Amino acid sequence: MRKLNLKLLRDIKKSKGQFLSIVLVIAAGAFFYAGLVTISSDLSEYTDNYFEEHNLADFNVYYSEITKSEISPIKDIEGINNIEGRYTFEASQIFDDYHTSLKIHSIPQNNQINTIAVTSGSTPSSEEEILLDSRYGEAHDYAIGDKITIHTDDGSFDFIISGLGENVEHAFNIEDPSLVLPNHNTYGVAYIHEDRIGEMAGGFYYNELIVDVQEGYEMNHISNAIEEYSQELPYLYLINKERAVSYSAINVTISNNKLMSTVAPLILFMVAAVIIFLTMSRLIDSQRNQIGIMKALGVKDSKILLHYMGYPVLIGVTGSILGWLITAVTLVNVLNSVIEQTYSLPNLSLSVSFYTIFPPIIVSIFFGVIACFLSGRSILKERAAQALRPKPPKKMKKILVERIPRFWKKLSYGNKLILRNIFLNKKKALASSVGVIVCVILLITAFGFESSMKTIASQINKVYKYDFRVDYKDGILLETVNLPPDVDKYFEIETIPIELVDFADENNASMVITEKENNLIHFFDNRINNIVLDDTGVLVPKSYADIYDISEGDTIKVKLLGSEQQGQHININVAKISTQYTNPSFYSTPEYIKSLGVDYNPSSLLVHLNNNANIDSVQHHFEQDSSVDRISDKSDIEKSVDNIIEQNNPVFIIFILCAILLSFGAIFTISSINIYERTRELATLKVIGYQKNNINRIIFVENIILTSIAVIIALPISGYVYRVVVQALSSSNQQIPDTLSFVSIGLAILLTFVLTFISNLLLRRKIMKIDMIESLKSVE
Repeated sequence: MRKLNLKLLRDIKKSKGQFLSIVLVIAAGAFFYAGLVTISSDLSEYTDNYFEEHNLADFNVYYSEITKSEISPIKDIEGINNIEGRYTFEASQIFDDYHTSLKIHSIPQNNQINTIAVTSGSTPSSEEEILLDSRYGEAHDYAIGDKITIHTDDGSFDFIISGLGENVEHAFNIEDPSLVLPNHNTYGVAYIHEDRIGEMAGGFYYNELIVDVQEGYEMNHISNAIEEYSQELPYLYLINKERAVSYSAINVTISNNKLMSTVAPLILFMVAAVIIFLTMSRLIDSQRNQIGIMKALGVKDSKILLHYMGYPVLIGVTGSILGWLITAVTLVNVLNSVIEQTYSLPNLSLSVSFYTIFPPIIVSIFFGVIACFLSGRSILKERAAQALRPKPPKKMKKILVERIPRFWKKLSYGNKLILRNIFLNKKKALASSVGVIVCVILLITAFGFESSMKTIASQINKVYKYDFRVDYKDGILLETVNLPPDVDKYFEIETIPIELVDFADENNASMVITEKENNLIHFFDNRINNIVLDDTGVLVPKSYADIYDISEGDTIKVKLLGSEQQGQHININVAKISTQYTNPSFYSTPEYIKSLGVDYNPSSLLVHLNNNANIDSVQHHFEQDSSVDRISDKSDIEKSVDNIIEQNNPVFIIFILCAILLSFGAIFTISSINIYERTRELATLKVIGYQKNNINRIIFVENIILTSIAVIIALPISGYVYRVVVQALSSSNQQIPDTLSFVSIGLAILLTFVLTFISNLLLRRKIMKIDMIESLKSVE
């Protein structure tokens, strides 16, 4: 057996190029598996512990005002473990050239729900102190003991920073649910001592309850009980943790990566199995004589088969270890950076578990051994004397093209050889194309996602035509609004937070109300045709329509969560579906919303300036207006999208590099097998004086034809696969374009043919080294 092991190593050395190329395919599968499993398992384990340790609230219940005595009866509801009241409000900070927004919570006495993970300093111990979320503090270079001033509608208030920390309820810390990534420069969260409520609110009361439910109780039953009790109170709305932005965003990330960690590696291992099958068929056929000698010497068929099975075993182990090491060295750092930019999770550090190396080894060996068994079982059935004889050449048949004499006679001898080889080995040609097909799909998907990110970025300038959005503290009275002279035109808008209540997995969204004449926001349908608002219904973002199966003409029920609407329910008609890649929102006109019994109270202006306007001067003008709460411009959205692209660029690059390695590995191996299977034919051409360039041309053209067939087959499959992946990765808050651009498809196809060309160049030496005497030996 030891000698057989030495023979195996010699066989690998002789075909090290093919061995290495298959190892790269396995390594790509192990790379994806280890990386995706790491992010899904580590994030899942961390968040489970984090949410449990800091007791994430099961419900957040909002009121205009509620007192301690009014909270007591709610605690008696069966299934409620604990309730804490707090005061939550919006504030801002003013810096030299911009404003920031803060969401501030009071800390309940004996706080046990949504407890703070303090990263430095301590929680506020007096009414003068405040704790900032650590990301916001780092973004503004705050330190413990610094004094800050916050501004509300009721005035300005000074605090001393007592600590920095994070909270489970703001793990995905975004100001607006429609945003994709947090911006810690412009938005943060803070916590103050409960004793400061009286000064901040003009009296001591709460406006939010955080509820902890005992395990085993039905959530809907408890939420209904809370809402029933709250009917006599100034109740606004209730959100359970499954609908909370942070909780749902993290769970979507975990589930998507768990799905991809199963599908992507499995496809790659199956491709490797096909290549191993072709490789082992070639290897075993080339060693018929050696197998015959082993059988004649009494070596059992099982030992011979086990000897050849060592080839896929070594490939599986080597490729899996290589892929795991690359993940540990490169991908983990990229994933840690992505998670850090996206979520506020203190002390989370992804690390590749050593145990993630075993599933790729087991799966790759399983597929490889099966492929080896299928490729070697036929020769093992032969007797020793028969195996010692060279394999008889196949009986040639006429192909379809040969039956057209006029066309066939016009072909050169080399082209006839190419067509005969392809059409007489249709099954093997198709099997050889499988690897290339998968590679084309991967490349098109990778380039498609990169193109999609650019499409999302480019839509901003097509959709948003305003220069500034100005939010006012107490709504808008046009008679009193002070506008600078450089303003060309403006339109009023009102934004109301809403909740979709007709669906099992209820979700939150925003409804923007503006005049139908507003031409500072443009809307597009799925075919990028312009659509306009009208008074017959609401314009629904496609991201929500796809998830909840909403169509034009449908009627859906929503709850208005604004403080003025106090949880009012309305039925809205779906007038049109709009493609909104960024900040997806429901849009309505004032006339339609008024027809449903909802008051229209605009609180913001969209402002467009003259061509020669001084933007800094206009911004300064609004900043000096005491009635203005916040100023934002289109560049804020552009920066958000740029951050998304920047964050995903390393992932796209790694994905494309893996696809290239896989493509090259598959094409190189298949080309090598093609050369081996035609050694007799190529040797004959060399003997009769065929020039080297003509022989190389035969192999090159045949590989190009096989690659072309693979590309043709891959194109429709790629479109389907891309749509499935986009659907899996999209959410109600993020629509990804599901249409592949011609540029993405063209780049993938071009790269595939370039890799084929490079493979042919590398294999030219192998053609020149063909031993004519050995290759021309035939059955005696």
